[in-house]
Amino acid sequence: MSSTAKIADELRARIIREPDVILDDPDLMRALVAANEGAMGGNIVDLRGIAMERLEARLDRLEDTHRTVIAAAYENLAGTNQVHRAILKMLDPVKFEDFLHNLDGEVAETLRVDSIKLVLETAQDNDQDAGQGGLDRLSHILSVVEPGFVDGYITQGRNLPIRQVTLRQLGTNASSIHGDTGDWIRSEACLKLDFGQGRLPGMLVMGAEDPHQFKPNQGTDLLAFFGGIFERAMRRWLA
Repeated sequence: MSSTAKIADELRARIIREPDVILDDPDLMRALVAANEGAMGGNIVDLRGIAMERLEARLDRLEDTHRTVIAAAYENLAGTNQVHRAILKMLDPVKFEDFLHNLDGEVAETLRVDSIKLVLETAQDNDQDAGQGGLDRLSHILSVVEPGFVDGYITQGRNLPIRQVTLRQLGTNASSIHGDTGDWIRSEACLKLDFGQGRLPGMLVMGAEDPHQFKPNQGTDLLAFFGGIFERAMRRWLA
């Protein structure tokens, strides 16, 4: 006489009352499916079990995608808030010199970059300009260059389209545009600036020690927005 082990009455009653407890537990469902396949023997193909495995794998992929999308959304929101805070700090100063010092100070700290350099093209003699208006005191943040320098720096001499924002990683021979920090800057964002009709262009260069902070495959919308606000602020000073 054979006997079959019975489940405890209390547990059986709970399962009948709350079947979702089992259905929502992947480990329990896998154990039940495995037990069912074992009872049927090795010569029987359980199509329901195969379908369940495929659905479970698909659900796992959907959950991974869901987590990735949520993480990207939070990261984008954090980046947006960061740029907005930097813009508010950038618009605080009422004097041009304070504006530049603030750019190299609180704005750089808010954006979490290690270097910010403003590059302005001029058709006049650079050495003569550097000593006028106290610009020599701003050499750590401001560079005055000859016409055509901005496009050449962005493209690095190659025949490439000029984009508003260019992100790239740098090698050990980083450009001296970053000044004393250039030896350890490993990635940079170049924002080309349009100051209006009749004016030469400029460029805002952000540098980071982290080689992964600015990479070509990253989105540029937030930096383009920041550059647009910076252009408008500069036009006020240039006027």
